[in-house]
Amino acid sequence: MESDPTVGWLAVIVVGGIAGWLAGWFVKTDMGLLVNVVLGMTGAFAANAILDILGISLGAWIGYLIAGVVGACFLIAVVRQFRDLPPDTA
Repeated sequence: MESDPTVGWLAVIVVGGIAGWLAGWFVKTDMGLLVNVVLGMTGAFAANAILDILGISLGAWIGYLIAGVVGACFLIAVVRQFRDLPPDTA
């Protein structure tokens, strides 16, 4: 993702925020908008970094958005799993 000079940090934040909002809408989360945006930015960064390592390029803005939504959906699922764990009774 850093190798693409057309997408700066501000764009990553904006696209990641939109990705988080869309992912929260797709998976019907109740975590709140701020958490969805943070998970979207993190998911967008992680998904695009993984795709970059694999040598896969989805294109500019729309590719980052698609990867971000997928990454955010994955992170929301992971966070749900940890949130829904029963309390430790030991």
